[in-house]
Amino acid sequence: MTPRRPDASQSFAPNGTGPGGHVPVMLREVLDALRPVDGGIYVDATFGLGGYAKGLLDSADCTVWGVDRDPSAIARGQTMAEAEAGRLRLVEGRFGELDQLLDARGTAPVDGVAFDLGVSSPQLDVAERGFSFRFDGPLDMRMGLDGPTAADVVNEVAEGELARIVRDYGEEKKARRVARAIARARGEKPIQRTGELAEIVRGAVGFSKTRAKAHEIDPATRTFQAIRIYVNDELGELERGLAAAERALKPGGRLAVVAFHSLEDRAVKQFLRARSGDVPRASRHSPDPDPADQLPEPTFRVLFRQAKKPGGDEAESNPRARSARLRAAERTAAPAWTDTQGGRA
Repeated sequence: MTPRRPDASQSFAPNGTGPGGHVPVMLREVLDALRPVDGGIYVDATFGLGGYAKGLLDSADCTVWGVDRDPSAIARGQTMAEAEAGRLRLVEGRFGELDQLLDARGTAPVDGVAFDLGVSSPQLDVAERGFSFRFDGPLDMRMGLDGPTAADVVNEVAEGELARIVRDYGEEKKARRVARAIARARGEKPIQRTGELAEIVRGAVGFSKTRAKAHEIDPATRTFQAIRIYVNDELGELERGLAAAERALKPGGRLAVVAFHSLEDRAVKQFLRARSGDVPRASRHSPDPDPADQLPEPTFRVLFRQAKKPGGDEAESNPRARSARLRAAERTAAPAWTDTQGGRA
């Protein structure tokens, strides 16, 4: 079938949503960026509840590969995959290896890859997963249910390293105070529950839930974010995932990434700036650069220079959408960069 490329001005209004009526953040904008076509192959690299996958399938007669490291997400998606009669194919694995996962299944280079970064709604809403202090549960936070838990990190990592984690990944100004309070508490007994950790953090920064203003963010949010990012190596996985998408996309294929906090968005922005050749110009007084130091050909063309934000209606109706930022780019025909070109791939 000859792909049907829609007019560039067309906006997609998907007919359906993911299981349970789930609508992913900035779905319309992601579909506008990817421009799904009949006969295309797309990757929902953070399958979750399948919202992006469903939007893609509703927009074109295409095939979608849903990738997720969380086995419960893959299990939930089986009913949707059966209903799509072969158009949706699910793969359990890390998106940092998505090109290898696809190669192992004989898939040709793909037409589009979508990322919805961070923790998914089911992970936040299930107390036993330990991602949120809204519900008291075990300190787990593992997206893939393997490796060390958040409780292992909180109870075993040295105080100085714990302070670095909270500062760097949670952007918490009082990280040393938080780490000191955690070390003091775990010296008395292991910290095992989300509620325990949240109260320790609040006490360390002098926060009272009863006196807090309605719009004030609970400071435990920053520490929980930091530990979750560390447990799942989210920034390292993002770096690997972007490079994997670069290798998996065909020339003219498109990448769309929705990020929810500054660390993620900054990493995406820096990747796309480098891969699109948008690097600072050297002064005319600088010596001629060594040819060995020249960056390879750009592998992406950025679709819009500034990150897109959700529309007012979506931000109003969905609090999670308010911090979302979308960046997108189109793959060129240049070979994918290697680990030694322009820094790590």
